[in-house]
Amino acid sequence: MTTRAEWPLWEVFVRARRGMAHVHVGSLHAPDAEMALRNARDVYTRRQEGVSLWVVPAAAVVASTPDLQGAFFEPAGDKDYRHPTHYSVPEGVDHL
Repeated sequence: MTTRAEWPLWEVFVRARRGMAHVHVGSLHAPDAEMALRNARDVYTRRQEGVSLWVVPAAAVVASTPDLQGAFFEPAGDKDYRHPTHYSVPEGVDHL
């Protein structure tokens, strides 16, 4: 049996309402996914803050680093057609 110190780290994401995105709220240690989900429910949604929970092994998360910020995101800079500045808004359309 593994000790608590050997339990893997899990990242916890909560969705506050239907239609909203899941948001990272914290981390916890648990022996398996089921226990991580139960612990996340108890720790992060005590006051009914969420309608959905995700738990992801921290070892499975892959992220960019701030050191590579410029080089990693530069290719998107030459795709200015992705920005709404090239499109005209029709009359009568107030909320886009």
